[in-house]
Amino acid sequence: MRRMRWIRVLMITISALAALQLGERVQTAHAVDCPYTPGVSTSERKAILNALRKPIVRELGQGVRFVIERLSVCRGWAFVEATPQSSTGEAVDWSISSYADAVKHDACGGYVHALLVRRSGQWRVRHYQICATDVPYVSWAKEFGAPTQLFPYSE
Repeated sequence: MRRMRWIRVLMITISALAALQLGERVQTAHAVDCPYTPGVSTSERKAILNALRKPIVRELGQGVRFVIERLSVCRGWAFVEATPQSSTGEAVDWSISSYADAVKHDACGGYVHALLVRRSGQWRVRHYQICATDVPYVSWAKEFGAPTQLFPYSE
C-alpha cells in the first residue's frame, strides 16, 4: 500500500517536471522567434486584427479590413502597420471621417499604426495612430514598455 502511494507520488512528480520542461522549451522558442508574424489564417492574427478593428471602425465611421504592411508579435505585445480598406476591399471613404481635411490637403499618410498588448488572454489596443505623416511609433517602446524588436525603427 505504501509502495503504491510512493509510486503515484513519483509519477506525478515526473509528469510535473516533464510539463515544466516542455513549457521552458516553448518559452525559449518564442524568445528566439521574437518578433514573429502570425500566419494569415491563424486565430492569433484574427484576434489581433479584430481587437484593432473596433476603434478604427468607430473612428472612421465605416467597416474596415486591413492590408497588412507589418505585423510583429513579441512577448505579449503586437505592432501593426496597415492600410485600412472598406469592408468590400475598396479605398476607405475618408470624406465621412474626421480625417477628410487631412486627406484633402495631402496631410494623411493613409496608414494605421497600432500597439496592442495581450492581457488575460485577450488582445487590447494600447495605442493607435491613423493618418500619421511621420513615424508615430518611434518612442512607443520606451513610452509603453513594449519590446523594441517589434518596431522597424525605435529609440
